[in-house]
Amino acid sequence: MNRWICVLLCACLILGITACSSEGSLSENNSAGNPGTSEDSPGSSNVQQEQRSEGDATQVQDVYDYETREINCSIGNQNIYGVAYIPETDEKVPLVIFSHELGSTHRSGTDYAEELASRGIAAYTFDFRGGSTASRSDGSTVGMSVMTEADDVGAVLDAAQEWDFVDTDHIALIGASQGGMASAVAASRRPDEIAGLILLYPALLVHDAVHEQFDSLDEVPEQFNFNGWIMVAKNYAADVWDYDVYADMAKFTNPVLILHGNRDGIVDVSYSERAAESYPDAELHILRGAGHGFYGRSFNTAMDYILDYLNEIGFLA
Repeated sequence: MNRWICVLLCACLILGITACSSEGSLSENNSAGNPGTSEDSPGSSNVQQEQRSEGDATQVQDVYDYETREINCSIGNQNIYGVAYIPETDEKVPLVIFSHELGSTHRSGTDYAEELASRGIAAYTFDFRGGSTASRSDGSTVGMSVMTEADDVGAVLDAAQEWDFVDTDHIALIGASQGGMASAVAASRRPDEIAGLILLYPALLVHDAVHEQFDSLDEVPEQFNFNGWIMVAKNYAADVWDYDVYADMAKFTNPVLILHGNRDGIVDVSYSERAAESYPDAELHILRGAGHGFYGRSFNTAMDYILDYLNEIGFLA
């Protein structure tokens, strides 16, 4: 009997040690961020894959009140609707122009804009012409393309030069998904006017996507469902059919920040990895556990990187 008691006591001791070891591993994973298997980041020194813990961002002491103001911009005879988030200060402030995803609206950038405005940086979020069926700008999805969206970014940039609250030497672009590709195109067109560029899970796959859908440009109908969910016109394919976005990246020499989730099921992270290699000065961070869009903890992590980056390029006082 005593021998069996000893055996049971030994077994309980072993189980207790194992449980403590497992609990320690779980706590370590949680402190690293979202659960999930991490992937090795590429060997390039400008690529980092991690989920930062809260509080890692540059600490900014000043917190600003801000106002929102509807501001329309024009391009040709069409209107672009947008909302500006303006810090309450007598000084002119830096401006970040946010470009939304395909099928979304200016509201996609609201959380980013509110955070930036509270830090003393103005933000402008707008609807692409034909960017979605819910767009408040002119135009429809039939006629929209990456290049028309890049034109819209340029029109907003022109208008912003006249806004009385903007420090025109400090204007940056943030583009999400297809808005990221449009922002990349706009930055390559006007590199001397844009101080910074931030790409969030950029949809740099559009060229490949239309080539996968059609064998030749002649096969593209006047209207078609792109990826089976949004109606576009032939120019959507024609505008990028022979376009190499990576070749144009060399024209933008200012620092670039790229953020991409390792669980993005829409745009493979390899597109951002190639972009990081194509820009003269780019830094890519791969967010563990994040998909196509940053929410909750992933959003907080993204904002940490964005604020650090904006501080480095002189946007934060």
